[in-house]
Amino acid sequence: MEELTTRTASLIADEIRCRPDQVVAAAALLDEGKTVPFVARYRKEATGGLTDAQLRTLEERLMYLRELDERRAAVTAAIEAQGKLTDELKRDLEAAQTKQALEDLYAPFRSKRRTRAAAAREAGLEPLADRILETRADPETAAADFVSAEKGVPGVAEALSGARDILAERFALQPEVRQSLRDFYARRGDVVARVREGKEVEGEKYADYFDFRERLADLPSHRALALLRGRRDDFLDLALELPAEEEGLSPHPAEALVARFYGVAADSARPADAWLLGVCRWAWRVKIRTSLQTELLEALRERAEETAIGIFGDNLRDLLLAAPAGHRATVGLDPGFRTGVKMAVVDETGKVVHHDVLQFHAAGAGAAAAARAKLAAVLKRYRSEFVAIGNGTASRETVEAVGEVLSEEPSIAARRVVVSEAGASVYSASELAEKELPGLDVSYRGAVSIARRLQDPLAELVKIDPKAIGVGQYQHDVDAGKLERRLDAVVEDCVNFVGVDVNTASVELLARVAGLSRSVAREIVAYREANGLFANRNDLKRVPLLGAVRFEQCAGFLRISDGTNPLDRTGVHPEAYPVVERLVAASGARTIDELMGNAEKLKTLHARDFVDDRFGLPTVLDILKELEKPGRDPRAVFTVPVYDDAIRTMEDLKPGMELEGTVTNVAAFGAFVDLGVHENGLVHISDLADTFVKDPRDVVRVGMVVKVRVLDVDPKRRRIALTMRTRPKGEPGPRRAPTGRREEAPRARTQTALGAAFAALKKR
Repeated sequence: MEELTTRTASLIADEIRCRPDQVVAAAALLDEGKTVPFVARYRKEATGGLTDAQLRTLEERLMYLRELDERRAAVTAAIEAQGKLTDELKRDLEAAQTKQALEDLYAPFRSKRRTRAAAAREAGLEPLADRILETRADPETAAADFVSAEKGVPGVAEALSGARDILAERFALQPEVRQSLRDFYARRGDVVARVREGKEVEGEKYADYFDFRERLADLPSHRALALLRGRRDDFLDLALELPAEEEGLSPHPAEALVARFYGVAADSARPADAWLLGVCRWAWRVKIRTSLQTELLEALRERAEETAIGIFGDNLRDLLLAAPAGHRATVGLDPGFRTGVKMAVVDETGKVVHHDVLQFHAAGAGAAAAARAKLAAVLKRYRSEFVAIGNGTASRETVEAVGEVLSEEPSIAARRVVVSEAGASVYSASELAEKELPGLDVSYRGAVSIARRLQDPLAELVKIDPKAIGVGQYQHDVDAGKLERRLDAVVEDCVNFVGVDVNTASVELLARVAGLSRSVAREIVAYREANGLFANRNDLKRVPLLGAVRFEQCAGFLRISDGTNPLDRTGVHPEAYPVVERLVAASGARTIDELMGNAEKLKTLHARDFVDDRFGLPTVLDILKELEKPGRDPRAVFTVPVYDDAIRTMEDLKPGMELEGTVTNVAAFGAFVDLGVHENGLVHISDLADTFVKDPRDVVRVGMVVKVRVLDVDPKRRRIALTMRTRPKGEPGPRRAPTGRREEAPRARTQTALGAAFAALKKR
């Protein structure tokens, strides 16, 4: 275990709003190899109840700060080796809290190519630079003492030029100056975009940014990533500028800031000040401006990436934790025009029992009628409760055809549900699908996936690369490694939050359980297939590769529904079973089964009475919750949206129509809603509610069924604008309770925001 410094613990504690001792305890557990889900659920006493979200942040920051400490040690050693490590510099290095601040301090000592300033120093001109800066001596008079043909300084002009180069480099590398300029531009600077000459037609999709300016501090992540993509694609030039009224000032505000740092008076009549002001101007324009712009745009990219990755992770979590339809016989339909609608029927366990092709959309009424009759027969034969329809091409037409079948056959109680088919094709062509569905043609596997993801979204979607599920924005513009780590963490947290039935779970689902790897998950499935279903959690100890350490991690998250121990179907960890035995004895119940779900007996028990040296109050409270609703699914209750069969294409939509739709994606600028017409509509953030919305996820989540009203339809540009408002914009809504702080909406840029949002939708 790596020792955690007091400073690191305090920094992280401030960020995740806890005590330093909680950070120390959590870090120790993570360093021992404990997983975040395990620590969050079963080690609350040690961590003081840190949540999985806090622990994920702690884990990320711990990695960053430890890397920072390693770099700090390397930088300190490098400067010390040069014999230039002063006590003041050492204190500054120790105080640096970011990698950027550390590199700023190291910059003057870093090995670099030979510069004009270095040549000037070799010519003996550094004392001249120091004399002018420190004593404000007349530059020309002072320079006369340093003229030397032997040293390559033939005259006063050359001496002053060398002194200028030395001071400009010094100014440019001064950490305090650079940080002050960074802070100044971060507050006051604008990001300016202009189309590159001759790229107007080719780069038309970036037209909203051909002449664009927005305050850096206000620029949202989606616009930042769009601008950076436009630059990467060679259609846009980006720059950081001050507002026009400031950019043209003389001296420039940035030059004046450098001058103030060195006590140079811009209005002074002294020759030294006038000359030094020129050095400040030279340092800004030649030495600082370009590198500072690069740093700030890179920082903007990092912030935008972090936001985009966070949104992707939040959307993925909502999708994975979407309400399951449950163990119901389901017909999955993968819509298509030319090749027909692929149909797969799965039973309550997800097993494929039938597959076929339905020619709903073939030429001729006979083919469509035959397809409807075939579907009706299948629904009756297999008593299917749901028809899951993929939301791709021909989805709306298929929804309508299924609706006709259900209206023609009142005895069929099945309900139709449109399901996102994102990633279904990826699964269909995978090695996993070939293994799970041997002998089934690849064209039908997508229908199987659609049906199963209605039954249990989590169990099915873990089989697909999270990036292929389609709930993110600009995912190809962010750091692939960071995105993968975040999405993997989300999947792991969701799987362990819900729990896994060890007797039915796939290798992919088991591999996401805390403490288990893919190889161990394969061993569990192989053992299950060779020896039959697990009767209790202790049987897991017989699985090869699953030792005591792994068992401790995974046991509480693995469920056995009909085993020999009723506690095995709950989230109570085996290590805490003795606590349950004490609870049973105290309640007067004869068996655990008699206590589980018995609200009256459970009310007689007081958690504090069962706290001991090993199990604290948080654990006992969790046990009582599990006993109250044993084996409960923490996900929401499944609901079926209502579909309007009169709406088939975008052309059927008219402003003012009120419809129901399903939220398919949430971005920083709003939410995309599937209305069943192939193109998703956009509810801009300003239209999500009657009151100001800071974060769209405060109002909507992926998978939610929402009521919307059509604002505008643009068939040519394939755009649908929607609103969830109940009153027009500008009309005051209900007053909010005061929060003690004032929240302001960003400066209005509705046109650009909508343009960027729809451009993002077009690229999906």
